[in-house]
Amino acid sequence: MGEPLIVLDQVRREFPSGEGTLVVLKDIDLTIAQGEMVAIVGASGSGKSTLMNILGCLHTPSSGSYRVGGRDVLNLEPDELAGLRRERFGFIFQRYHLLAELPAVDNVEIPAVYAGEDAGARHERAEALLARLGLADRADHRPGQLSGGQQQRVSIARALMNGADIILADEPTGALDRASGEEVLRILDELNAEGKTIIIVTHDMAVAGRARRIVELSDGVIVSDRLTGKAPIAAVTPVPRIRKQASAWRSLFDRLREAVRMAVLSMLAHRLRTFLTMLGIIIGIASVVCVVALGTGTQQMVLANISNLGTNTLEIFPGKDFGDVRSAKIQTLVLADARALATQPFAAAVSPTVSTSTTARYGAKEASALVNGVDENYFAAKGTKLAEGRFFDAGSVRARTQEAVIDENTRKALFTNVPGGALGKVILVGDVPCRVVGVTQAQQGGFGSSSNLSIYLPYTSVQTRFLGTNTLRSITVKVSDEVDPSVAEEALTAILMQRHRTKDFFILNTDDIRKTITSTTEMLKLLVAAIAVISLIVGGIGVMNIMLVSVSERVGEIGLRMAVGARRSDILQQFLIEAVLVCFIGGLAGIGTALGLGVLVSWAAPGFAMVYSATSIIAAVAVSTAIGVGFGYLPARSASFLDPVVALSRD
Repeated sequence: MGEPLIVLDQVRREFPSGEGTLVVLKDIDLTIAQGEMVAIVGASGSGKSTLMNILGCLHTPSSGSYRVGGRDVLNLEPDELAGLRRERFGFIFQRYHLLAELPAVDNVEIPAVYAGEDAGARHERAEALLARLGLADRADHRPGQLSGGQQQRVSIARALMNGADIILADEPTGALDRASGEEVLRILDELNAEGKTIIIVTHDMAVAGRARRIVELSDGVIVSDRLTGKAPIAAVTPVPRIRKQASAWRSLFDRLREAVRMAVLSMLAHRLRTFLTMLGIIIGIASVVCVVALGTGTQQMVLANISNLGTNTLEIFPGKDFGDVRSAKIQTLVLADARALATQPFAAAVSPTVSTSTTARYGAKEASALVNGVDENYFAAKGTKLAEGRFFDAGSVRARTQEAVIDENTRKALFTNVPGGALGKVILVGDVPCRVVGVTQAQQGGFGSSSNLSIYLPYTSVQTRFLGTNTLRSITVKVSDEVDPSVAEEALTAILMQRHRTKDFFILNTDDIRKTITSTTEMLKLLVAAIAVISLIVGGIGVMNIMLVSVSERVGEIGLRMAVGARRSDILQQFLIEAVLVCFIGGLAGIGTALGLGVLVSWAAPGFAMVYSATSIIAAVAVSTAIGVGFGYLPARSASFLDPVVALSRD
C-alpha cells in the first residue's frame, strides 16, 4: 500500500430535517492510500453517496477532519474547493452528465478550460483520450448520437482530462448493459494499474468485487473494511500528460469564450423562448430610438419652417404688440432707423418694409394680393429662394423701378397655362404696371395663410406709388450667425430707445419661437421616452424571469461544471453573458426595427423624415446591455451559489 492520500478523521455529516437534524455520516474514520482501488458499498440510505460527495469535495463535513494529500479541506472557500476538484479529482457519473449541445471532444475538454490549459494542447489531449477509449471516430458526435457505453467512456475521458490522480466513479455501470459495463470496469482496472486511485460507489457486489478493498456502510457507519485478495492487473502505459498552461489573459479569454459559446448554444436550443425574451427589449429599444428620431425629425421640420420666416431674424413693428390699435398712428419707425441698425456689427442684413393690399391683374385674370415693399437685402434676411428669374437690386430701389418679384401662389393665380410663364410679363398691381423679374420658391408663410398672394416691389416704389408716406410698416434684421439673437435684441432695443426716446415698438424674435417649439417637442420626447423606458424595464424583468427559468432548467449543467472545477465566477459569468447577449441582440434588433419604421414613415409621408441620432443608437445598445447585466445578475448569482451536489441530483 502506498502513502496515505485521503484521510477522514471523525467525519460527521448532518442535514437539517424539519425541526431536528438528520445524521447521515457518523464519525467516519477512513484512510485511502495512493494507487488503491476501493469500492464503497451499502444499501440505499446507508450514506455511501454522501461519503463520495465529501471525498470529491462536493460536500464539506459538518465536523471532523478531511485531508487530501495532507491538505485539510474543511475550511476551504468554494473556489478553493473548485480548484482542488479541478486538479486532483475526476468524476464518472452513473448518468454521464454530458452537455447535450457539445460534441464529445468538447465535453472532454471542459475541465481543462477551467484549469487554464492552452487550447491547442487540451484539444490534442482530449482527442488522444477518446482515441485510447475507442472513440476516435466519435469525437465530433453529440451525446444524443452515442450509445450509453460510449457516453460513459466520454465521461471517463473527461475525468482523466486534467490528469486527476483520484477517480470517483458513482455507479459507473448502473445504466449500462453487461458488455458495456464490463468494458468500463476494464478501463478502471487499467487506470488503477497506471497508479490512479479509484474509488467506486456501488450497490452491486459483483462490481465491488473488482476492487481490491471493499468498505461497507450501514446507517452512516463503516461496518466492514476488508481486502478482496484480488491480484493487481498488469500495468499499462499511461497516456502522456502534456500540460501546457496558457497565460493568465489567455486562460481568462478561453473561459470567457466557453461561456459565450454555451450562452449561444443555449439560446439556439430554445429559440422561441429566447425570441419572446428579446421581444420586450426589442419593443423598448425601438421605441426609444423612434422617439428620438421622430422628435429630431419634427424639430428639424419645424425649425426649417421657422427659417422660412427668416433665419435668425428680428422683426421690428410699431406699437406695443400685435393688435395694438395705435400702431398705425405711430410714425416714428422710419428709414433712418433701418440705416442706423445696418451699421451695427450684429446685423448681417437689414431691410425696411412697407405693405399694402390691392388687386393684381394679368389679362382677364385678377386676384387680391399683398404688396410688400422691401429692399434688396430682404430676400437674404428672410431666406427666400428663387424658382426662376432674379431679385431686384439696390439700383432698382434707388430708381424706384416697377420691377416685381412674385411668389408661387401669384404665379399659379395669374399665369397658369400662360405660354412662356410669368417672367417678363407686365401685371397691373392696382393701377401700377409692373414687370415680373423673378418668381420665388414656395415657402411657409409664417403667421398668415400660406395661400396669400405676395408681390415684392422696391419699398421706395411702394412708398411713392401706393402709400405716399415715408413711414415703415416694419424693419427686418438678420442677425449674424455668430451672435446670440437675444443679445442682438437687447442691443437693438437700446439703439431704438435712444433714437425714439420711448418704447413705441416691439420686436418679434424668431429665435424665441424656435426655442419655444424646441422646448415643447423636447417635453413631448421626454414623455414618450418615459413610456419607452417603462417598456425597457418590463423587458428587463422578462429577461430576469426567463433567466431564472433557464437556471432552474440547467441545474445539472451547473452542477457538472462545478464538479469539474468551475469557479463561482465562471458560473456567474456564463449566465450573465447569456442575459447580456439576449439584451444586446434584442437591442440590435430593436434598432433594426426602428430603422425599418423610418423607411415606412418616409414612404408614407414623403415630406417628413425621421432623423436618427448615432448617440441615441449607441445609448440604446448600451442601455440594452446594461439591462442584461442589471436584470441578469440575480439569476446568474443564484446559479453560481447552487450546491453542486443538489444541482447534480436534480438533473
